Amino acid sequence: MTSLTITAVYALPLAAIYLVLWFRVTQMRAALGISIGDAGNPTLHERIRCHGNFVEWVPMVLILMIIAESLGADAIYVHISGALLVLGRLAHPFGLKAEKATHVLRIVGNSANILATLNVMVCLAVRSLGF
Repeated sequence: MTSLTITAVYALPLAAIYLVLWFRVTQMRAALGISIGDAGNPTLHERIRCHGNFVEWVPMVLILMIIAESLGADAIYVHISGALLVLGRLAHPFGLKAEKATHVLRIVGNSANILATLNVMVCLAVRSLGF
């Protein structure tokens, strides 16, 4: 059985980021007395979307990394996807601003996530389909 040590190196900081994003939403919900939704509060809405965007991206890329690593993909490529994913997930929350859709950190975050996904998809194609 493959140990998946490369993916684990990236899963740990991603789990920490997830908890920070969750805490920011929960803390603001408690302070505002809002249980569900954002009650029209733009700051809470941004925090919810930062957390939601994380949940939309990270599980799929981690799953693809696990599959690639277990199929014996070259370690450097799994590391590249992991590093890009962590970079993207660190940058994105600072750039997701309602008043500026083109904030540089949002673009960096999304671009890093797309590159991480494409990179690991190529790894899977090479390992499973023999390209």
